[in-house]
Amino acid sequence: MIEQGKKIRSRDRSVSRGEKRAAARLAAVQALYQMELAGKGLNEVFAEFESFWMGREIEGDQYKPAEAALFRLILEGVLADQVALDQAVDRILEGWPLKRVEAIMRATLRAGAFELKHGRDVPPRVILSEYVDIASAFLEKDEVGMVNAVLDKLARDYRAGDLAKPAPSREG
Repeated sequence: MIEQGKKIRSRDRSVSRGEKRAAARLAAVQALYQMELAGKGLNEVFAEFESFWMGREIEGDQYKPAEAALFRLILEGVLADQVALDQAVDRILEGWPLKRVEAIMRATLRAGAFELKHGRDVPPRVILSEYVDIASAFLEKDEVGMVNAVLDKLARDYRAGDLAKPAPSREG
């Protein structure tokens, strides 16, 4: 698990669907990061996160409950479509391949790219905002700007029609 960064916390046990989905996205990014650095497999990460992290208190911090179905969808989807997602991000990074960026940024970009490409039930602005928030918990300002720029370009590539619609509330 990533030691740095802001943790999604909750003292109130009533958590909205949007908060559960945000917690699932954060958990997915952290799980992708952990899978890459520690070499853990998908089933091992599912078991660890669902049993010991999501909705639990860890080292004095209370993590919000996460929507397990979204957590699993993002992880499985990123792994299944990773080559195409990486190629799409590489095209935008122009000369700075994804494999050269920090692992946490790579995990954030992959998860965000997956949702923008496949998550048609969530408006792209919500997805973009959620992953920029995650990036800001772990990365420096310039790197957060890069995450924002890359995901914004992917949103325009994958979901241009959706971006023309008015901005929704953040319930995704």
